[in-house]
Amino acid sequence: MSLTIYGASLSPFVRKVRVFLAEKGEAYKLEQVNIFPAPDWFVEISPLKRIPVLRDESVGPDATLPDSSAICGYLEKKVPSPALYPAEAFAHGKALWYEEYADSDLAGAVGMGIFRPMVVNRLMGKEADKATADKTFTEKLPGNFAWLDKEIGTKDYLAGHAFSIADISVATHFVNLAHAGYRPDAKAYPNLSRYLAAIHARPSFAACIEEETGLLRKFGL
Repeated sequence: MSLTIYGASLSPFVRKVRVFLAEKGEAYKLEQVNIFPAPDWFVEISPLKRIPVLRDESVGPDATLPDSSAICGYLEKKVPSPALYPAEAFAHGKALWYEEYADSDLAGAVGMGIFRPMVVNRLMGKEADKATADKTFTEKLPGNFAWLDKEIGTKDYLAGHAFSIADISVATHFVNLAHAGYRPDAKAYPNLSRYLAAIHARPSFAACIEEETGLLRKFGL
């Protein structure tokens, strides 16, 4: 097996790459890495101290690539079928935009505002900070939910007419939101709720969600 992912199962960015690889039908090995703090060997291959990092031994023993977006872009070139980036120019651009939106604004709100205070705190032996999570959920995330609900409308996929990196990038953060005990209200955001249920039911996502839910149960979460 030539592909290794270094990261942590509960990371939305690690899940993003794992779902991408599953959709491509590519086998890989996942090596868990705790970046609190990041070990020296990991900093050498990820200077920003972020997960995931991909190692592709088919290229060479030192062929490593950090950052989920760079990794997925590389894998699309390496394994072009099935395509996970739209071929049509504008749809391709939109997919890249949704990926950036998810990796920055959505990730910040869900990760720092809800998942870290509710889940990471407890994994590190601290009390959950529900006040911070509730504040994020009621004050920040409704704007994200409303915008995504409008963007999705009656569509099945965000960019173009097929499942793509846009859907993976957005939907992965809602897995972390659910792990923390929060979900968009189905009545207030029906399009978003319908869309997420369908995307998360795909085998690529469902396998990760099942694995992660079992892991959280082992920690009593």
